[in-house]
Amino acid sequence: MAIQHESVDAYIGSFAEDVQLRLRELREISRNCAPNATEGLKWGHPAYSLGTILFVFSGHQKHANFVFTPSTLAAFSDQLIGYKTGKGSIQLPYDAPVPTDVLSRMIAYRIREYEKDGVKWM
Repeated sequence: MAIQHESVDAYIGSFAEDVQLRLRELREISRNCAPNATEGLKWGHPAYSLGTILFVFSGHQKHANFVFTPSTLAAFSDQLIGYKTGKGSIQLPYDAPVPTDVLSRMIAYRIREYEKDGVKWM
């Protein structure tokens, strides 16, 4: 059974220090790029919402995941070459720098996609 955390701080604090640094970095990017979004936990992971979930991130043994809608991921697929991706997820290895610029643009795209086009969470 997965551990249920009470807050994003508790979630991040449950990881080893090096992973915490990466998750704090993803949290800072999320807060800076989506300042009006509500931060909370969905499925036990940090999620950012504006009436619907915009994106989620999570920590894993060898990488962090950043998850958007499949349509957001598809719009940036040419900029994610070299990263493992899934339906809407991007694996961010702990031993490589975070692609802050691309993630920032993806967050902006996702917000616009929701606000202008009404694209809900998967």
